[in-house]
Amino acid sequence: MAAHQDPLLMEAAKPPRDASDPRAPHAPPPAPVWLQRMSLIVLVLFCFYIGGLLAVLPWSPRYWDQNGWLLAHPALESIINKGWVRGLVSGIGLLDVWIGVSELLHYRDFRG
Repeated sequence: MAAHQDPLLMEAAKPPRDASDPRAPHAPPPAPVWLQRMSLIVLVLFCFYIGGLLAVLPWSPRYWDQNGWLLAHPALESIINKGWVRGLVSGIGLLDVWIGVSELLHYRDFRG
């Protein structure tokens, strides 16, 4: 009686295919370097912009305390105006700025 073998274990036991192997599945070519760099610039600018807004706006009375939408919802206003909520939103903003800096510092071109 033959022992049942798990197909996942059998696939894991196979040796990895070489890129020059004609049976290997063809991966799409990487994006051009200029496109990779442009997407990095857009991502970093987006992270800096959104992070800066989230870090500063909770402490601006004009946009946070005198917000017409919040004045129309008093139950939500009592929660949003707490200091810990402002700190949480600012912390998310600083985290977003940190993500932008990290992406900028750890960028590498992928040339395939």
